[in-house]
Amino acid sequence: MWYAIMAEDTPNSLDKRLVARPEHLKRLQILQEAGKLLLAGPFPAIDSSDPGPAGFTGSLIVAEFSNLQEATEWANNDPFVISNVYKNVIVKPFRKTLPS
Repeated sequence: MWYAIMAEDTPNSLDKRLVARPEHLKRLQILQEAGKLLLAGPFPAIDSSDPGPAGFTGSLIVAEFSNLQEATEWANNDPFVISNVYKNVIVKPFRKTLPS
């Protein structure tokens, strides 16, 4: 089943985010290579695809896992969680409807 992982950044997390990003992306690439990643990306803090020093306010990942516990454990072991980039993470089941 698909799961939405919605994360909110701590204030002024850009420097921490940049340091932890390579390891964060490695985990996402593993999901992608396994065909289990629907989408992933950050929420820019301003209305721009490149927010520069304004940074980001959080992230959204939609990925396939066996169950909610597995999705939650995966999310809680993310380098952004470990590095205190994320202050809050919510994991919910997600039903993909479109595109079909």
